[in-house]
Amino acid sequence: MMKRAQMLLLLLAVLGLLTLSMASCGGGEEDDDLAEDDASPAESAGAKYTPSGNEGTVTGTIAFTGAVPEPISISMDADATCGAANPNAVVEDVVVKDGKLGNVFIYVKDGKTADGGKNIANLTFDVPTETKTLDQKGCHYTPHVIGVMVGQKLSVTNSDKTSHNVNVQAKSNPQFNQSQTTGAPPIEKTFVRAETLIPVKCQVHPWMKSYIGVVKHPFHAVSGEDGTYEIKGLPAGTYTLVAWHEKLGEKTQSVTVGAKESKAQDFSFGGGATTSLQPGGSFEMLPALDLPMLGGH
Repeated sequence: MMKRAQMLLLLLAVLGLLTLSMASCGGGEEDDDLAEDDASPAESAGAKYTPSGNEGTVTGTIAFTGAVPEPISISMDADATCGAANPNAVVEDVVVKDGKLGNVFIYVKDGKTADGGKNIANLTFDVPTETKTLDQKGCHYTPHVIGVMVGQKLSVTNSDKTSHNVNVQAKSNPQFNQSQTTGAPPIEKTFVRAETLIPVKCQVHPWMKSYIGVVKHPFHAVSGEDGTYEIKGLPAGTYTLVAWHEKLGEKTQSVTVGAKESKAQDFSFGGGATTSLQPGGSFEMLPALDLPMLGGH
């Protein structure tokens, strides 16, 4: 009897040690994951690029062909403050003026420099000290499309006399979903990984949306209302240039830029964009399905 009791105690002790060991291993893996998430982005490793003064520039115009979609009005009756601030609001998903397309995000995807054939994806660049601002004004995000570099500060502000909810739906970066009342301080964030492009929504005013393009280098731009864009300081070389539009998809072209050269590279998008409409041809405010978060997550 005594031997059986001793064997039972020994078995329980071994089981206890195994349980503690498994729990310890599991906790260690979780800590490692958190440490990796909190660390500098893995893609930041690489040789530092030092400007030589021989860099080039890429400029261009984004054309729109085909029938131009009729502007879609937005009903803001559910929020009188929004209606008063922006009585003629329209959807911004396809902005065309004089045959030119605005709100297109243009960026260098990959390629090699002429000097030594260095892959631009393996180079690191100084992070701009300039803070980019995404404002909420007239119950719209302004600008509609914005580009930032990995590690560059983004400031989200609220210029409206009503509360908003900033819901950044990132996949490669941490998401955040945060309320911002009128007069509240800016929400300041940085992104640790390249991601094109991140949707931004407001759960209080469902028509509000914007997009953030996060790139690991400074070679990106957004086409203006006149369809033009400019990318400066690009090392001489051959690159894949991407033009992205939220409704019309993306186009890619190869561009070769010489030392101190200003190279024109145009894009063209066709019509046929589709937009979800409410009955009557207007975009109306619907109740938000999710409650705004009081803090980021």
